[in-house]
Amino acid sequence: MQKFLHQIDYGLLLAMIALLAFGFIMIASIGVTKSIDLSIKSHYQQTIVYKTDAAGNKVLDGNNKPIIEKDGEWITYPNCKDGNVDCYKLVKSHLVKILIGLIGFFIALTFDYRVWKKLAPILFVIVLLMILATAILGTDNGTIARNWIIIPGFGSIQPAEFAKLAIIFYFAIWMERRPQEIATFHSGFLPFAIIAGIYILPIMMQPDFGSVLVLALIAVSMYFVAGASLKHILVGSLVVLLITTILVTQVDYLNGRFKAYINPTEENCRPDPKPGDKQKDYCWQSEQANIAVGSGGILGRGLAQGIQKNEYLPQASDDFIFAASAEELGFIRIFLIVLAYFYIACRGIIIANHAPDRFAQLVAIGVVAYICFQAFVNISVNVSLLPVTGITLPFVSFGGTSLLSSLISMGVLMNISKFAMPYAYNTHWRGNGRTYIPKYSHYRRS
Repeated sequence: MQKFLHQIDYGLLLAMIALLAFGFIMIASIGVTKSIDLSIKSHYQQTIVYKTDAAGNKVLDGNNKPIIEKDGEWITYPNCKDGNVDCYKLVKSHLVKILIGLIGFFIALTFDYRVWKKLAPILFVIVLLMILATAILGTDNGTIARNWIIIPGFGSIQPAEFAKLAIIFYFAIWMERRPQEIATFHSGFLPFAIIAGIYILPIMMQPDFGSVLVLALIAVSMYFVAGASLKHILVGSLVVLLITTILVTQVDYLNGRFKAYINPTEENCRPDPKPGDKQKDYCWQSEQANIAVGSGGILGRGLAQGIQKNEYLPQASDDFIFAASAEELGFIRIFLIVLAYFYIACRGIIIANHAPDRFAQLVAIGVVAYICFQAFVNISVNVSLLPVTGITLPFVSFGGTSLLSSLISMGVLMNISKFAMPYAYNTHWRGNGRTYIPKYSHYRRS
């Protein structure tokens, strides 16, 4: 036990715990309003007397409780002490999901990382079947993407989250076995593109472009480190960009969202609906996120004092938890979260540099790409640098599948760090576009 504790990478562990704790605190703050189902009449009451702020906006009722507009009338959020609702339903659920995720983390941390070599092909097939099953059994869970599977008595799972782990392990063994073929077109690029496409195309059809983007970044990162030709990567990226552009232009919803992102005018954001369709607002989420981030300023409104989470900012506990947190905590404190992901990236690359073998190095790179690129995409969406993608902030957002997948990946990375070779720096990295695997004696400990 003492040896096990001595080998743990406490820097990574503290960064992970800090992000988990931050997410729990923010969901405890944000989740009060999200735990209230406004479709249930007993959860709220109509407001007759109300107060306004300096700009004339209605913000409080006669008893200084927050109010919002619903179906043309102003309603008061219930007091959590009234007993009509469980205001902490969301945070209780999140705590259970953290505990389940931590079980997965400790299992991955304890087992030798090389066990994933044997499990990778099986995991790849199982996750692929789950992704394909969403076409028949999937539900949109209130979003545009049909990427959830409901399990009675358990809840819902999102197979695309497990796809990120499966593709990391499978590509790691596939690339490890082909060190001299990776840079070729027929034996390297074509098989790589086919394997990646097996996962990416079904998820793109859901459509879940956020997961597609993260999966592509994971795959390309590992492919590059394995010694791929930069020319092949560039050509492949252009082909993917072309296919994505064609798909976006053919799907009305995606086309509308993309035009609103490029040119957020009133006409593009809220176009006239077709006969029989509801009015769409492609800019609402981004606009409310910008208001949340901007109104937080340097120091924020204060914990639990955010306004945008009160039904203005959709998915405030999920995809837009960064914006909701920025409103309450401000720029300085929320920037610490960015630094935590930056530390994970730097530490993960160091672990990959000192990896004991080729498989471990590629898995480490895949995990770093998964956690950090997903965090980058999520934060970029929250500050309107990217269009809305619908992916979570690792370790922070509410979501059981995402938490479990990211915690397992962190457990694997920390397990690899226990086997790191201090003098193996740069042994397996790209060299003149080629890679090689040292003899086994290089890894033996004295």
